[in-house]
Amino acid sequence: MTKPLTEIEVRQRLEELLGAVLTSRRTVNVPAKQIATLSSSSQYFALHWAEVIAESNSEMAFQFVCSVPFALDLLGTDGATQWIIRAMDIYDRDGLYLGSESLRDASAFANELVQHRHSVGFDDVASIMNKFSIGLSGRILSIEQDCSAWTDTETIYLPKSVSTFDSSRQNFDLYKAMVGYLLAQVRYGTFRVGSADGVPLVCTAIASYQDQSKALRIFDGLEEIRLRFRLESELPGLARTMSELRPAQNKFLASVEKLVDLAEIQQEKSDVTHTLVLLQKLYPQAIDIPKPLCYQGRIDLERIRLTTRQRVESEREIFRQGLALLAESVFSETDSECVETGDAIEIQPNRNGTDVSADSDNVAFEINGTPIAAPSEMLQTATSIIQDFGQIPDEYLIPIRQVPNRIDDNAEQTAADGQDQAEHNELVYDEWDYRRGHYRKNWCVLREQEMHSGNAQIVDQILEEYSYLVSKIRRSFEVLRGDSRLLRRQIQGDDIDIDAVVEGYVDLVHGDEISERLFISSRRVERDLAVVFMVDVSGSTRGWINQAERESLVLLSEALEILGDRYSIYGFSGMTRKRCRVYRVKSFEEPNDETVKARIAGMKPQDYTRMGVVIRHLSGKLQNLDAKTRVLITISDGRPDDFDGYRGEYGIEDTRQALVEAKHAGIHPFCITIDSRANEYLAYMYGHVSYTVVNDIRKLPLKVSDIYRKLTS
Repeated sequence: MTKPLTEIEVRQRLEELLGAVLTSRRTVNVPAKQIATLSSSSQYFALHWAEVIAESNSEMAFQFVCSVPFALDLLGTDGATQWIIRAMDIYDRDGLYLGSESLRDASAFANELVQHRHSVGFDDVASIMNKFSIGLSGRILSIEQDCSAWTDTETIYLPKSVSTFDSSRQNFDLYKAMVGYLLAQVRYGTFRVGSADGVPLVCTAIASYQDQSKALRIFDGLEEIRLRFRLESELPGLARTMSELRPAQNKFLASVEKLVDLAEIQQEKSDVTHTLVLLQKLYPQAIDIPKPLCYQGRIDLERIRLTTRQRVESEREIFRQGLALLAESVFSETDSECVETGDAIEIQPNRNGTDVSADSDNVAFEINGTPIAAPSEMLQTATSIIQDFGQIPDEYLIPIRQVPNRIDDNAEQTAADGQDQAEHNELVYDEWDYRRGHYRKNWCVLREQEMHSGNAQIVDQILEEYSYLVSKIRRSFEVLRGDSRLLRRQIQGDDIDIDAVVEGYVDLVHGDEISERLFISSRRVERDLAVVFMVDVSGSTRGWINQAERESLVLLSEALEILGDRYSIYGFSGMTRKRCRVYRVKSFEEPNDETVKARIAGMKPQDYTRMGVVIRHLSGKLQNLDAKTRVLITISDGRPDDFDGYRGEYGIEDTRQALVEAKHAGIHPFCITIDSRANEYLAYMYGHVSYTVVNDIRKLPLKVSDIYRKLTS
């Protein structure tokens, strides 16, 4: 075993490391004396970390050596390591004062360790909770991190960590209960919509009370009772888990049972209207205002109102458009009972009746008594509408779009349709029909619009979560910035080109004339690159895929700001050839500011994946740029697919043709996908060396920047 250092040896080492902050009055005598009493391994630990910390800040290192003997005794080596790393993180984020405070107070950190010994973190459960939510909810809700548990009816937000209980299993169960309860709010209509305006009933009701905070708390307590009954009836396993986390006594439940009959909300068909009736009865009464149970979270009525209104408007159009396509699958063009009127298909009353029989778990379509096998996306949309309204509203059963023309439709008519759409600020593009062997003219109608903005703080949270990786990516990208290259065989230069001199000597021996190009010149080569990122935001990217895409773009944007490369980001989705959409996240001209961050945060799954028209549109943007190298990078989770038959061989062939067009225009396409079966079609579409498969979605944020660096260096 190595012999411990003496006090003099420790003092000499500390003076070498900390000389910059030492004075005649401020010495290392005391810490040297204390460290000298430690074992050799503890001395090595203290001096090693003192050197590491001093590289960042000498004052931080001084505070460390003053506290490390006590910290090692209190925390041990592993705990002291966590204490150091946490303090340096605080220094990096908040500065010297708070960083030093953290190092001076090892006792506070020890208390946190005891408190959080059994804590469970968001990262530990996010993937599991995402699968859990998909299994329970008709509407697919994504899982994201926030300061507390809540939902806006499209996303479930969970806290960064849970340490409520003295057991890791119970804290994990609490995460599960939070997700289950928030899903129950959506599934069983806590935020049910009252009318076509898309405003939930509870938002209107709570606004009518003088003390809205009190009304909301009573409502939340009553809803917990109603939802508890529904869960006990339909999901008893989850209900048992939640019961184990609840207090043995519920003062609120005991007090309200004396004032109202809870049977109104403890029945199979109870809904939020019954809860609101009881709220009206209880509000004037003297009762114990309930505190949220550990799994309840909070209710943000304003965010719920905004999210619900936007979804109701969007899903109404999507559903009615999909209904028109379902109708076309039943009736032929010559069917006199299917009447086309302008851009709409009207199904005659009492003749071609459309019926949707459904509850939140079972949706079935019939047209004129004929059962229809609707696509899964249509079923999901119908289920989401039912969860909002309790049923499919009558106005949703009127199709609003003309069914797209069949393969043998007259090309002149499609061109006229496209020209008419173009007059409404929309662009029309050809689409390749491999069966015809030529293009369908003016076939696709595309509109470019701005991506809906979200909470820009989500981007800050991503940067904080991946802070270690951001630094690493920045360093690797700095190497690429303005590369200096050695040009050999120059007439003049900074150094001798040995290879050229040797060749010259050989020429001299053979009697030939020696070349004058005997030097090496170093020349700075500036990057001249323009890149478009084409990001799939189709419905299949819901959940972790969508989150991973956002995280990838956040990290990549940070790196690209260092390189100075010109880049833009566009999401893409759509539904049928007449409703193709490109969502602008960042154009070439825009800086990577708070507006762009908010758009990245607002990226949400949309409809389908019609790729050819989007490739043609974005390739046109690249062609208009004066750049030596133009790159189009697609980030997607699967193959081309759309509601109106744009799938299989047809979709693949059109996408491949669009990529061929891009290559002929001098654009380099590349695809990053998480589809494990991508080899079946991407090699044919992009070529064997122009795509990569990321097998684990969780690694996508780590891979995208690395792929870009290799692709453009």
